[in-house]
Amino acid sequence: MADAAEINGISSDWDPDWILTEEQKELKAKLIELCKTTLRPNGIEFDKSYEYPRKNLEALASMGLLALHVPKKYGGMGQNHTCCAMVLETIGRYGCSSTTLVYTMHLLAVTALLFRAEGNPEIEKVLRRLNKDVFIGTASYSDPETGSHFWYPMASSAEETENGWKVNKRSSWTTSGGFADFYVAQTSSPDFNGNFADLSVFLVYKDEIVSHASTWSALGMRGNQSGPIEINGVELPRDRMIGPPGDGAISNDEAVDPLTLVLFGASYNGIALAAMDLARTQVTRKVHKDVGMRVADYPTIQDYFGECLMDTQASRMYTFSCAQALDQATDNCDWERQWRDPKWLPRTSLLPWTWMVKFIACKNVYNVVDKMLQASGGTGYKTAMGLERILRDAKAGWVMGPTNEVLRQFVGKAVLLGFESLDYWNQVVNENVLNNEIKKLDADGKRKLIAELSKDLD
Repeated sequence: MADAAEINGISSDWDPDWILTEEQKELKAKLIELCKTTLRPNGIEFDKSYEYPRKNLEALASMGLLALHVPKKYGGMGQNHTCCAMVLETIGRYGCSSTTLVYTMHLLAVTALLFRAEGNPEIEKVLRRLNKDVFIGTASYSDPETGSHFWYPMASSAEETENGWKVNKRSSWTTSGGFADFYVAQTSSPDFNGNFADLSVFLVYKDEIVSHASTWSALGMRGNQSGPIEINGVELPRDRMIGPPGDGAISNDEAVDPLTLVLFGASYNGIALAAMDLARTQVTRKVHKDVGMRVADYPTIQDYFGECLMDTQASRMYTFSCAQALDQATDNCDWERQWRDPKWLPRTSLLPWTWMVKFIACKNVYNVVDKMLQASGGTGYKTAMGLERILRDAKAGWVMGPTNEVLRQFVGKAVLLGFESLDYWNQVVNENVLNNEIKKLDADGKRKLIAELSKDLD
């Protein structure tokens, strides 16, 4: 791949930097330089070796970015949702795709802590360590029984003990599994009685989990080390529960999901731009001497770039618009107000808008990387150009939970049948379907069903 300084990409004239403060513009410029000198070169090697991108996280910590949206009272930068989106887009474009995913999951874990940080010394201690100790977090919410429906933790449990909580958890996909220093794990609550909406969240440290990091082998995102982890009956003190028992669903809808979906969208917008940067470098240099034209001079290639840039700009603007909406709703990401009033849940009403952020960005990047591969011709297939790696990384976005299939159905169902029809935890009986199926039974079939239901009641 060409050295980062040699890439002749899309001009910064096409960046909507008017949405950033002067401080954020300065941060972006410094981050671009860090990406070119450190994150991108490292990322190329991580893709070859499957090495976890801790070196890149150390570089981010040197800029204070591991505590990007943590209040300044805890040593953070105190930045808002818009800045978080800008940082992830920048890393995705100029840096390393695996680092964007690892960093997104770190910010997700930090967000879960921030939501209920006040008055919990253990959480406050973690927040102060983030940059100083390069203390990396991740979230363990997935479940081997429910796939991308990660909010439905069937293979987990928590019990109240004399001194705290006994936690069991099996996770099918945990980014940074075995490499992160702390984990935010979601389980069913200690008073669980069959209601999977009753969730609790715990802070767990590296030496309390069992990981299978060596098993990671993937098409793309090779540095993110995503895989199963286990928490096997670990005894945790009381202050390791994040928030009160049963707080998990509220934490998901208010804190974790809205920001994470925006960060996913921003990351994949950056990856789309990275593909366009590499392809532009190729098509503006390659000359067909027989006709005296560069590849960039062909109208078809110009059409590819015009379509891809406009679609990517639409995705970027939608992503930043939702980030700004979150800023406006939260008094510019004011965690302290939420600590004073735990019932203040301003992000929750914006969650459906953030579903669309992730879907739009991950759908768009599919089209962009394919078009840029076509525009680059045979050279695009060579690993040295770098487009092949970005294409593989881009494909991962569609299947990350919640998958694009899940998000598409959420939005379509809510539009047609109302939000109450979504039934996250599969608790509402669809009587129309039930009655229709019963009508198909003959007398013997109905007697058999009655016998089975009677047995269940007994």
